[in-house]
Amino acid sequence: MRTIDTLRRSGIAVSPDRTIRDAAEVMDAAGVGSLAVTEGEQLLGIVTDRDLVRRALARGLPPDARVDSVMTTPVVTIDAEADLHDAFALFRRHAVRRLAVVDGRRFVGMVTIDDLLIDLASDLADLARPITAEVIFGHRDAGVPAPG
Repeated sequence: MRTIDTLRRSGIAVSPDRTIRDAAEVMDAAGVGSLAVTEGEQLLGIVTDRDLVRRALARGLPPDARVDSVMTTPVVTIDAEADLHDAFALFRRHAVRRLAVVDGRRFVGMVTIDDLLIDLASDLADLARPITAEVIFGHRDAGVPAPG
């Protein structure tokens, strides 16, 4: 499966000159925990809810401080066409919870460990249905007729 096929929504980005208050408001409104920081289509960094707490709030930065002052850079990225197993390897290697998905140099979305866990849980539930039916309801495959 391609990484781009796992994206639940398009990427949300802010420009580097936006304030940390703006970033927090965008995250809140969109229901996300991270934003790409872009200039045009070029990915410059990523800012997470954790960055806002640890690098801004805990250090007493004013709400009008620029978002690029607290963003993480360089960003761990994965190509949109890459196999999803490559994403697993990047998560393990870099100990991050989010990967910016890019098409060339253009930011297209964010894939998160949470997204992958939701997909995995759904896949496991699908696999468990026939087993559950057999165990709980005693459903069996139809017998093969005896040769005549």
